[in-house]
Amino acid sequence: MGTVSDITLAVWVTFKLAAITTAILLLLGIPLAWWLANMNSRLRPVLEALVGLPMVLPPTVLGFYLLLLFSPAYLPGQVWLSMTGTTLAFSFAGLVVASVIYSMPFVVQPLQRAFEQLDKRLLEAAAMMGAGRLDRFISVVLPCTRRALVLAACMGFAHTVGEFGVVLMIGGNIPGQTQVLSITLFDAVETQQFTQAHQIAGGLLIFAMVLLVALYSLDRRSTTLKAGG
Repeated sequence: MGTVSDITLAVWVTFKLAAITTAILLLLGIPLAWWLANMNSRLRPVLEALVGLPMVLPPTVLGFYLLLLFSPAYLPGQVWLSMTGTTLAFSFAGLVVASVIYSMPFVVQPLQRAFEQLDKRLLEAAAMMGAGRLDRFISVVLPCTRRALVLAACMGFAHTVGEFGVVLMIGGNIPGQTQVLSITLFDAVETQQFTQAHQIAGGLLIFAMVLLVALYSLDRRSTTLKAGG
């Protein structure tokens, strides 16, 4: 570690991981959030706790149990090995699965809150006009909650970019495959390459700040437009 090419490679792996993870999170998180938002069951708090568990569980704990599940000694690892001939642990695919689980609450929770606050009269009106369930969801729910969708996507992406503990446990530190920016930063500090550590840390700090400013600006603009309308 230490060359510009190593850092560039880590940037590519990091943002590829974040992009793929965010896409999967939206595909899974939108229907999951809608289901939880409309669920009337005593099991709802339990399911919400399971989704939100990664927010409070130490990343190394989650990474440890995922590492066990991904090993050939357990069913998920066995199935993956039989299908691909490679292990799920210490692979990019393993990082994607772990990242989806680890960042899930950052996507599901804002979407669930937005779905719960949605004016149900809009759905009733659409139903009276003959729109089916899927049509109502696509034409009414998603447009009305687009701000929450943008927020969820950005939060899932940013949280994945900043992962360390889970990534280290599941992916290790394989250049070009599982070595992301947070691991590269750790390596730079450990080997006392502080100039490169400053570059990586500064880049991540600027990325986080720009993303938050953009989100807050979008939120403020949306609030202003609603107040003006």
